[in-house]
Amino acid sequence: MPSTPREAPGPVPSSPPSAPIAGAGNSGQDLGLSRLRPVLPSPLLPVEDERFARHGVTLLLKRDDLIHADLPGNKWRKLAPNLRAAAGRPVLTFGGAYSNHLRATAVAGRLLGFRTVGVVRGDELAHRPLNPSLARCAADGMRLHFVDRGTYRDKADPRVLAGLLSAYGECEVIPEGGSNALAAQGCTELGRELRGVADVAAVACGTGGTLAGLAAGLAPRQRALGVPVLRGGFLGDAVRDLQREAFGGPAGAWSLDDRFHFGGYARTTPALHAFADDFEDRHGLPVERLYVAKLLYALTELAGEGAFPAGTAVAAVITGRPDGSGGTQSSDSSR
Repeated sequence: MPSTPREAPGPVPSSPPSAPIAGAGNSGQDLGLSRLRPVLPSPLLPVEDERFARHGVTLLLKRDDLIHADLPGNKWRKLAPNLRAAAGRPVLTFGGAYSNHLRATAVAGRLLGFRTVGVVRGDELAHRPLNPSLARCAADGMRLHFVDRGTYRDKADPRVLAGLLSAYGECEVIPEGGSNALAAQGCTELGRELRGVADVAAVACGTGGTLAGLAAGLAPRQRALGVPVLRGGFLGDAVRDLQREAFGGPAGAWSLDDRFHFGGYARTTPALHAFADDFEDRHGLPVERLYVAKLLYALTELAGEGAFPAGTAVAAVITGRPDGSGGTQSSDSSR
């Protein structure tokens, strides 16, 4: 398994235990996440936008990006139950070179005092200067382990996992993007927070964990809409698999619209950037480009197509914020 580990200098600071993790089930394990004071439920804000209003549609912004300064959006909802399961053990997880999931895991490790290992796709990155995203992971104490792309594709293979655990010892393994049954269960609270206030709850999707839980948490007459940011048409099967693992079978009404990936993950176009700039000017919302911009663009197009009957309230889940580099880099398959 070609790889090169890197570590941040110095010890990872620890945090004292506090109250149980908010929204992460009823286990008595106390890891101190609630001491970080998450904003839950996240704010739900109506916006006046004539592109929706002319069709009788109300647009709401579910500001999950405001849950926590360091662990915003679906990162909090997906990581909290997984960290409770880890019970303070080291966490090993996976991501690409600009993975928000890796960054969130690293900062959680620093704040809460557990060791983190990030398996990064692309062994060609091992001997290059770290990009700002990976540098932040390393500064938060994450051990970076670079693997070639073939090995990364096989990351769920027991032999690959055994090799990683042999190198790093006993760890709680969290999949790419944090999307597993626990994460889907954690995201049901997002759906519950939207009960009675929206007919459609829409979210940009990478690995499908947020959509799987969102749909499960909604009331019977509501539906969830996922906007994939990757090409390939694989996400439907992934969501169904996650719901089967998390809830025993299908849960809630959901659908996908695959037309708005703009070429695939981390791909953007001048038209998408122009749309995001305009949305920022209209509403004062910093728009992350790789997920949130694609979601908002999709909803604007769907409203214009008449996909939402007059009187529909649509809640757009704002899962992240620009990362400070112009909003052009964000998470890797993390939602």
